[in-house]
Amino acid sequence: MTVVMEVSVVPLGTGSASVSHYVAQCVQVLEDAGIPYQLTAMGTILEGELEELLSLARRMHAVPFSAGAVRVVTTIKIDERRDKELTIAGKIRAVEEKLGR
Repeated sequence: MTVVMEVSVVPLGTGSASVSHYVAQCVQVLEDAGIPYQLTAMGTILEGELEELLSLARRMHAVPFSAGAVRVVTTIKIDERRDKELTIAGKIRAVEEKLGR
């Protein structure tokens, strides 16, 4: 069953306030995996099977360490429904419909 998951990977101890370089490397993990995702200003939303997404989140979490970060804080939110299909687009569409768009 498909789940929607938001993941935010925050490297600390990098010597710079900018983290976009690390974020880009984390997003590359998703590009290489070929799964549906949506990059946002505060995190990345993924769509797929739970076990696969958790595995990808673990790989994303490791990226900043391999690039020199000394601490990484990763936050994960999982939305799983068992009564109907769940997609990123469907969640957005449901809110937009209620807004009359």
